[in-house]
Amino acid sequence: MFTIRDIENLSGIKAHTIRIWEQRYSFLKPKRSCTNIRFYNSDDLKVILNISLLNKHGYKISQIDKMSRETIFENVLSLADAEAKTDIVVNQLLGLMVAFDEIGFEKAINKYIAAAGIEKAILEILFPFLDKVGILWLTNHINPAQERLISNVIRQKIITGIDSLVSKITSSSKICLFLPEGEYHEISLLYIAFLLKKKGVSITYLGANIPLAELKTVVDVKKPDYLYTHVTTTGHGFNFEKFVASMNKEFKNITIIISGRLTSAYVKKIPQKITFKKSLADVKEFINSL
Repeated sequence: MFTIRDIENLSGIKAHTIRIWEQRYSFLKPKRSCTNIRFYNSDDLKVILNISLLNKHGYKISQIDKMSRETIFENVLSLADAEAKTDIVVNQLLGLMVAFDEIGFEKAINKYIAAAGIEKAILEILFPFLDKVGILWLTNHINPAQERLISNVIRQKIITGIDSLVSKITSSSKICLFLPEGEYHEISLLYIAFLLKKKGVSITYLGANIPLAELKTVVDVKKPDYLYTHVTTTGHGFNFEKFVASMNKEFKNITIIISGRLTSAYVKKIPQKITFKKSLADVKEFINSL
């Protein structure tokens, strides 16, 4: 089940626009909780994804309202320009994700890779897909079962993409990426690693579940300019405030970048050399500045 904010984040259609459509047209009829809160199922999501795509490419909402769901889908498939074609695949991945169809999800990605290559598939399909679910992912508001089903597929494709990149180092910055001990949600960190390597930044990628002592050893050898971590969930015994304090104490001459859900819940004063990136837009702005 999805809230109206989830639907907004996944479709790109503002919540107030969705409410207006519900009042004026018949194609979307959300359910209501006992406290009269709207909620939507996976079929509702697929409908609004298709409607938003047709609307983006010139169809009027009043025109779409007269179509059957089958006609809406046929018109989506008939969209010809390149942007529409990638939008269709991204929306297809969203539908397969919410339907728990791991096999179909990987088949759709592999089909695009076969046609366009791994790098284009990551840039044109996986990154837009991750952007669409980014807010849900970063806030842990995606169904954990859905995440598990597709995370290994995405992880494999992004690692393949990182390995296939042939990029010259164009930035003087050196960045070490890691997840703290007890944190295993690696997708977002891999996403960031790909963007950094694509940008021409020298990276050392340590991966998930890195104890502080091991991180210190790598830092002593590699001497990075930045340490970057992405914290999505709290593992057993993990205290984010203590982690921030430990990072600040142990790495006095390195700028530390932290992104992920836990940054939004942090209420204490952030140490001067530590920067929080609370959205994907913030992360991309940082990368573009290097």
